[in-house]
Amino acid sequence: MSNSVILNNAIHKDLKVITKTGEAYGSNVMHAMTFPAEFRDVQSCYPIFFCKDPATGQFYPTALFGFEKDQNLFLHGDSWEASYIPMMIKRHPFLIGFQADPEKGEGAKKPIISIDMDNPRISQTEGEALFTDSGDPSEYLKQSMARLEAIHRGHEHNKLFIEALLKNELLQSFTLEITLNNGSNNKLSGFYTIDEENLHKLGAEALASLHSQGFLQAIYMTVASFARIRPMIDKQNAILA
Repeated sequence: MSNSVILNNAIHKDLKVITKTGEAYGSNVMHAMTFPAEFRDVQSCYPIFFCKDPATGQFYPTALFGFEKDQNLFLHGDSWEASYIPMMIKRHPFLIGFQADPEKGEGAKKPIISIDMDNPRISQTEGEALFTDSGDPSEYLKQSMARLEAIHRGHEHNKLFIEALLKNELLQSFTLEITLNNGSNNKLSGFYTIDEENLHKLGAEALASLHSQGFLQAIYMTVASFARIRPMIDKQNAILA
């Protein structure tokens, strides 16, 4: 559980954020949610699959970093060796909170930037400052706020994307069987992928609808990202060697 509080330039004026990567900062994760808006960058580095949230039953796209829990094959010490790090990783220790928005009616809420005070990146002595001496957001905080706004839009985009995939029966569960150089057999399960057979069967109307929503490109980027599995297997073999 996070200790999330609304960011305040008076209360948190002296806070800094450590921007390094590493196990100490929670970078050893197997996968992280991603969004169609960043698929172009994500697919150049990682396979894109889909997960089903056990609490809500909702699907979401995710970038894969490893083949087992708490494994990140791109993490070497304090270095994340990839040309792009997904937004949901870069956002830490910030998250989107919500507060009442009376201007929009009773019960309405608006997103607001929050910070997890228990995150190991929080510091009083090192890292990027959040505010200037005059109390204005620092350049680092401005970048973080822009990233959170993109994530907020991304969540809404993901809902529409998943709805379109389900409507066209384009999601299917899969199991990836991997044989490593040491002879061990490994299974990656619990994920979903694009049903390419159903994709190829789609008619002109369905394809046009997906294209008009900006989803067709995202679908093909997802399919193209499967090519990133082989380099990950090579990374796993290199570790074993």
